[in-house]
Amino acid sequence: MNKQEKRKKIAIGVEDFKELIDKDGYFVDKTLMIEKLIESNAMVTLFTRPRRFGKTLNQFMIRRFFEDERTEKGEKVDNGYLFDGLKIAECGEEILSHRQQYPVIFLSLKSAKQPNFQEAYKKLCGEIAGEFRRHQYLLEGNSLADDQKIMFQKIMAEQADYSAYNDALKFLSECLWQYHGKNTIILIDEYDVPLENAYLEGFYDRMIQFIRSLFESALKTNPYLEKSVITGCLRISKESIFTGLNNLETDSVLHTRYADSFGFTEDEVKAMLAYYDLAAELPEVKRWYDGYLFNETEIYNPWSILKYVN
Repeated sequence: MNKQEKRKKIAIGVEDFKELIDKDGYFVDKTLMIEKLIESNAMVTLFTRPRRFGKTLNQFMIRRFFEDERTEKGEKVDNGYLFDGLKIAECGEEILSHRQQYPVIFLSLKSAKQPNFQEAYKKLCGEIAGEFRRHQYLLEGNSLADDQKIMFQKIMAEQADYSAYNDALKFLSECLWQYHGKNTIILIDEYDVPLENAYLEGFYDRMIQFIRSLFESALKTNPYLEKSVITGCLRISKESIFTGLNNLETDSVLHTRYADSFGFTEDEVKAMLAYYDLAAELPEVKRWYDGYLFNETEIYNPWSILKYVN
């Protein structure tokens, strides 16, 4: 690389794909994952990967590709430029015709780590309310009936009852469908955090009941669902929250169709080291960090590599 050229920054801990691209951060291109999701027959795909493997960044990337994003007043936000020059941009019209075409619900459950059910439930209601707030343009105009607007505002103000939050994602996707005329893509990040925490703190039964209801109404009995992507570290199998989801594909480190979508491949590590004039360090990086095999693919922990290069 020419010494005069300005190198892209290493962005450690930046989880929003849009922020990473806008701030000229170094991005290891995982956009072909989107093509696989479009071509997949699975309505719901659950990805389980270790911590710090880029799950949240990928969820933001998926959101920015598919979302017909709006401001509070309902004006379109154009995120198409984010994918200029990336691999997905060369995938042809059939794939690119999905870009910015769908309403998206994006829910992260990673902050639900409270010591009792009441506080953890309140935190989750706050996250759900925040996603309603992000879509408050739905309250403009006449796409929603008056009673829907009242319920929408109650959920948004964290004043609705338990059953309303149980059904909140399905309700929001119905409201989005009425406005956009398109089914909704539902993205749920770190779905297992509230369950793992509840298990450790001793209120697992109450939490699994709430999460199961939330997921079933959103993902199983929801005519307004286009596709869903769920990420987490653990596969929750006992009294599974995914019972009866006959359209679910589970993608784990042991059985994966997306081996190179999370973490860095050896070629990606080589390219990054070369970009930062560190190609000679490959043997050392290999000795320290060459730790994972997903199917037949060697994968490096991205967090470790970024810290090392930084």
